[in-house]
Amino acid sequence: MDIELTHLLKKYQNRVVVDIEKAVFKSGQICGIIGANGAGKTTLLKMIAGLEPYERGTICYDGKRLADADHRRITYLSQTPYMMQTSVYNNIAYPLKIRGFIKSQIENAVHAILEELQIEPLSDQLATQLSGGESQKVALARALVFNPEVLLLDEPTASIDQSTIKVIESTIAKRNREQSMTVITISHDLDQIERMCKEIFVMERGKNNVYSRGNHSER
Repeated sequence: MDIELTHLLKKYQNRVVVDIEKAVFKSGQICGIIGANGAGKTTLLKMIAGLEPYERGTICYDGKRLADADHRRITYLSQTPYMMQTSVYNNIAYPLKIRGFIKSQIENAVHAILEELQIEPLSDQLATQLSGGESQKVALARALVFNPEVLLLDEPTASIDQSTIKVIESTIAKRNREQSMTVITISHDLDQIERMCKEIFVMERGKNNVYSRGNHSER
């Protein structure tokens, strides 16, 4: 289920932030977005997530114009994720609760993702008191716990230690490989982009070019 952008225009006041004539994020692939600060990367990701309006154009998912209902299948993880003033467990469980999962399903899913991201000891801790790396893992767990079809990541490993980066990258690659999850990630870490992404979406002053790398290495 590709994500297709056509004649997409976004302005802040009179400044053009995103101006994309045509682009396609292919289903089941990991695509990286790179570019200088102010190139429009985060704005584009938020537009796909339904968090930013735009002046013109269309965003299509699975061949149809992206609608509010589709956003329940898409999750967006910001560079500085918001933690609710409650336990790590409750933060991760929240997307399941609002989607009507029953208690046993929630417990099973949360415990599985805690184990996968190696954060079981944090389960009962207050989420707002975590370190930066711990917060990023919890935010990723919350984003993945309901098995979204599309994962949108804005600098998911910025300013965290290498061991945490390895866990996060491995988890994302595993979900992409085993569930064909479509992943679009922004990163200033070009080594990370090379490791993870099959296509690289280069943005400059709101416009785009796509560089296909062929078969990327599996983790």
